[in-house]
Amino acid sequence: MLTEERTFVAIKPDGVQRGLIGDIITRFERKGFKILAMKLLNVSDKQAAEHYAEHEGKPFYPRLVKYIQSGPIVAMVIKGYNAVESVRHIVGATSPLKADVGTIRADFAQVMEYNVIHASDCVESAEREISIYFDEKEIFDTWKTKTEELIEEDELL
Repeated sequence: MLTEERTFVAIKPDGVQRGLIGDIITRFERKGFKILAMKLLNVSDKQAAEHYAEHEGKPFYPRLVKYIQSGPIVAMVIKGYNAVESVRHIVGATSPLKADVGTIRADFAQVMEYNVIHASDCVESAEREISIYFDEKEIFDTWKTKTEELIEEDELL
């Protein structure tokens, strides 16, 4: 069953610094996803702590925070049918070595620690992560993509 969802995606500092923003966004748009919000920002201490709260106290936590704050990120809210699962499929496994050929991480990342992109792992995490980086007034969902129009017209779905 098709479920329309929002998800959170962040192009991490290494992806921004390597000039991969356009290539990455293109993959989501070509799949038919709609970008509802997007911004370039430096992650604050508060945002980093909230984003990685579930990892606090773990040995790798300081490295995560240092990495996400090492340069600007591109934060995005993406909407589409089964967006969380579909976006994660496009992104690929956390480890680029285990990511399927053709995924963002397989194509653009070499090591797990610098894997170019983050995508929410479930709808609840997506909504939590969206709220860390965006106010609802910054999210624009007042227009439809051609994909949305076609799916809504299809009486079988």
